[in-house]
Amino acid sequence: MRGCSGAALLTSLLIYLRPVQMTYIFVYGTLKNGQPNYFRMLPDQGNGNAGFCGHARTVDRYPLVIAGNYNIPFLLNRPGEGHRVRGEVYKVDDTMLSFLDAFEGCPTMYQRTSVQIELEDWKVEGREKRNPGSIMEVFFYSTTSYQPAWLKHNFYGSYDAYGDHGLVYIDRKDRELP
Repeated sequence: MRGCSGAALLTSLLIYLRPVQMTYIFVYGTLKNGQPNYFRMLPDQGNGNAGFCGHARTVDRYPLVIAGNYNIPFLLNRPGEGHRVRGEVYKVDDTMLSFLDAFEGCPTMYQRTSVQIELEDWKVEGREKRNPGSIMEVFFYSTTSYQPAWLKHNFYGSYDAYGDHGLVYIDRKDRELP
C-alpha cells in the first residue's frame, strides 16, 4: 500500500480483520480440568482457544446423571430438579465453540442453551474481573433428548469420572462402532 499513511494503513487493516468473538461456556463433565476430555480444551489440540475463568454452580437445580452404555454425564434440561451443578467457566473463541458444538452432538444429543451461574471464584483480572457470588449468564450443554428412566438415576451435584459412583466412563476411542 504505497503512499498510505500509517493511520490509513491501520484503518484499512481493521476493516478487513474480523474481530474475535469470545463466548463464556460452563462445563460440568468430562471437559473439566482433570477429566478424560479436558485435553480437548488445550490450545495444542487445534480446536480453538479456551481460557479458564473460574469455578461456579448453576443458580437453578438440574438433574446431572451418569447414563447410557458409556457412562456419560448428562445434564438434563429440567430446571428445579436435582442439584445446583458445579463446574468450570471458560471463555472460548468461535473455533472452539464450533468444535464444542460438534463434540457435544449439538443440537441432537445436547443443546447449547443459556444458564445463570453463581461464581465461586474468578481468575480473570482487569475489565472482566468479577467477584465470588456474582451471577452471570453463560452457555452450557444440556439435553432434552433423554430416556425417561434416567430421571430415576442418581442425581449428582458435581461430576468426576474417577468418583466413587463406580460408573467407569468409556472414552470415545474405546467405544464400539454401530
